[in-house]
Amino acid sequence: MSDPYHKLINKLRQSIDIKRIITDPTLTLAYGTDASFYRLIPKLILQLASLDEVILVIKTCYDMAIPVTFRAAGTSLSGQALSDSVLIMLTSDWREHKVLNNGEQIWLQPGIIGAEANKILAPYQRKIGPDPASINTCKIGGIAANNSSGMCCGTAQNSYQTLAGMTVVLADGTVLNTLDSYSVARFKISHKEMLNDLTNLAQACKDNTALADKIRHKYRLKNTTGYSLNSLTDYSDPIDVLQHLFIGSEGTLGFIADVTYNTVIDHSFKATGLYLFADIEQTCLAVSALANTSIAAVELMDNRALNSVADKPGMPGFITRLAAEHNTEAAALLVEIHAENETSLNQQIAEISTLINQFNPTEAVD
Repeated sequence: MSDPYHKLINKLRQSIDIKRIITDPTLTLAYGTDASFYRLIPKLILQLASLDEVILVIKTCYDMAIPVTFRAAGTSLSGQALSDSVLIMLTSDWREHKVLNNGEQIWLQPGIIGAEANKILAPYQRKIGPDPASINTCKIGGIAANNSSGMCCGTAQNSYQTLAGMTVVLADGTVLNTLDSYSVARFKISHKEMLNDLTNLAQACKDNTALADKIRHKYRLKNTTGYSLNSLTDYSDPIDVLQHLFIGSEGTLGFIADVTYNTVIDHSFKATGLYLFADIEQTCLAVSALANTSIAAVELMDNRALNSVADKPGMPGFITRLAAEHNTEAAALLVEIHAENETSLNQQIAEISTLINQFNPTEAVD
């Protein structure tokens, strides 16, 4: 370990339990591994238990020009939770939550697992908007920092669209609570130049019609690459711009200490259907038609995807036959719909079935 990291440890051990300052090679290898196929081994891992510790570490590392990386659950496939410098993890202390406005909002610390947030909201028939595939494992800190979404939330109910406010720690150690008027007022004084730059940048984007149109088009699609530049066209208040830039920033702008989400309705009535088509062209045509309906989600599965589960228990017989017949052309759609009541659900089922039948599915499981 190089000298700067020894100096950092000596500074931090005065305030942080040495048991939570990890340099053991085996542990740095283990904790430094995420769900991606990349490999970086951190020189130092810090398990932090409080906001004060986070502020201390960020400010100290900033002053010493030592890079830091934040890790929540480490479920991302893209390597955001890897570091060859300082890896910051959180202890189990970061799991507080508050349900607000009869479930219409929820305040969450970053250590709460996404599915746990939904369990908390279940009595109110609400849920958080983001629904990543790893929701049973991933944590709120990672969901917000990566703008994670999923099959149902798309771009309409992701973290960016459902954000009500957040508390963040910037690289210089400054804390900003965007829902606290006193915190915002202090920040507007201490970081006036930054906010002026954001205001000017947002206005420049709006004034450049071609650029603004391109940004709006990109983020109408499911775009989570890079910073949320749509904040420059969607907002004029620099505080709003800043907090929405934090969404999807992958920890590069600072630490997300808590998030307040506007929740969405968790419909009680749901249905799914599996439809098989003769070829991928017909399947894609059906998807285009379904895009104009009120379906919650549609997933296309090509022949290889179907074959990969052909031998699994509970699979419809026609999927098993496809594999046995070495069919390489067929594809399928898995469709999900939500409704507020049984009558509405049955009506949607009838409408979707009628529409899909226009594309001549060869098999169906409703």
